[in-house]
Amino acid sequence: MATASLSTEEENYVRMSLLLTGVSPRGVRTLFDSEYAPKCLDASIKKEYTKLKDLQLKNRINQAQWNLLFPRFPDVPDSKTFDVTLMITLLRNLTPMTPPAGGYDLLPPTIEVTPGADLARIKHYRNYLAHLDDGRIDIAFFITAWTDITGAIHRLGGQKLKEECDQLRTKHLDQTNQEIIMDIKRSSDEIKELKGLFENLKLSHLELKKSNEEVKQSHALLQDKVATYQQDTVPWNVRGNHLHF
Repeated sequence: MATASLSTEEENYVRMSLLLTGVSPRGVRTLFDSEYAPKCLDASIKKEYTKLKDLQLKNRINQAQWNLLFPRFPDVPDSKTFDVTLMITLLRNLTPMTPPAGGYDLLPPTIEVTPGADLARIKHYRNYLAHLDDGRIDIAFFITAWTDITGAIHRLGGQKLKEECDQLRTKHLDQTNQEIIMDIKRSSDEIKELKGLFENLKLSHLELKKSNEEVKQSHALLQDKVATYQQDTVPWNVRGNHLHF
């Protein structure tokens, strides 16, 4: 099936997606493996069980990630199965790595190029991409972000990954790449539609709740009138008339 050509902004989105989902995890993993040698990873993780359990209880590690850390016997943990979020969580909480000046939840300034800052940098742009609704990135932001991200990948993962980033920046996006972005866009549109329906349902619920309150108030007034009537022992056809003897 033919796919419509992408605009420059849409191509920027595709390239950024491929960079952050395909290349940056390997940069983070290079740093992770230098801190946790793969052949000793199982023992290292078991040694940190108490800290890891605490992170799980604080919802910093989800169940799927926990299963990767502690797989069923005879399997052992393998960093190749760890996602970026899990590796960053382990590095920032279990190693003596110096955190960025502004913490891991803010984008570090370009002059801050420590490993901790580079992890925060990648984390920031991945979150940005995840919350982008329209599948487009303007050229000015793209250039700045691309330089920032590829610099971090280079420092974390070495020259080979930097060259891969450079190739991704200019390579022709094939049909598969375009189909991926179109699927993402369609999913985004569906999510927006669902959000709209949800908002309409919320409004309908509020209106129904308001009507229900009005009915309750009317019912309460009616009950008061009935109670007053029941307490009045004078017949209705006598009330207001004077008896004459």
